[in-house]
Amino acid sequence: MSDRRYLVTGGAGFIGSHLVEALIQAGHHVRVLDDLSTGKSEHLDRVRHHERFKLINADVRDLDSVMASVKDQDGVFHLAALVSVPQSLAEPLKSFEINVGGTLNILEAARLTGVRRVVLASSAAVYGDAASPAREDETPISPLAPYALDKSSAEQYCNLYSTLYGLETLALRFFNVYGPRQDPASPYSGVISIFIERLRRRVGITVFGDGEQTRDFVHVSDVVDANIAAMTVAHKGFVVCNVATGRAVSINHLLETLSGQVSRQPQIEHVPVRAGDIRHSCADISRARSLFGYMPRYDLDAGLRELTASA
Repeated sequence: MSDRRYLVTGGAGFIGSHLVEALIQAGHHVRVLDDLSTGKSEHLDRVRHHERFKLINADVRDLDSVMASVKDQDGVFHLAALVSVPQSLAEPLKSFEINVGGTLNILEAARLTGVRRVVLASSAAVYGDAASPAREDETPISPLAPYALDKSSAEQYCNLYSTLYGLETLALRFFNVYGPRQDPASPYSGVISIFIERLRRRVGITVFGDGEQTRDFVHVSDVVDANIAAMTVAHKGFVVCNVATGRAVSINHLLETLSGQVSRQPQIEHVPVRAGDIRHSCADISRARSLFGYMPRYDLDAGLRELTASA
């Protein structure tokens, strides 16, 4: 359905800006709430002057700004977050205020203004080092860092608001998202953008641990598709879904693939594993496939080739 009104928190960020573009292209009105602390204004250059776009420079922790932003919207995509595990370890209170307090502000504003649905960007981090592939209804929640605990708490608030107030809420547990606009210099960045940048600069690459840890890498375009489908699917109540590919890839294999694509062999330094790091992470995506027809379109090799074309 076109010509709906949506708020995207964190809409100037890596994932959020891609979502904003897709929503505008689909004919919707889009309002972005972002304090630009980690998001970049230039990420919105393609839509900045569009008549159906508006940017509100504000903090998700400011309830008054959130209330004004949520008002008159049909739905909210809540992506604003402090997403760095190391930063959450260094500043757990700040992480809680943004990730839990900010989510509660969104839910309360949605309740008070009559918004129908909130789609929450959650994380695979909630599973910790649980056995893979992770299933939403079977794998225990086992956070290893404040960020992961924050995301689990945010999910529970979504569930509670659905139960108590009838707000439709869906939490999407993103696994390792990659794609264009991921800033390798940012502490929030993923390993793929960091590896590509270092290969481009022909400098050494740091690998934490032995490199045999695995991740489920999902392209940002597939994450955007999942968000839009979650907002529009016929569903009542609360549900949580994994958003990934269902394929586990080791860091060593990833680095080998990238090195082959750019025809460069980097100097690799192995250093101790960081606190809060997860050993293995892979998703079962059958629930998202069943609920809203989610099917990742991007094969990892093709997605990497797209990114390394200019390396």
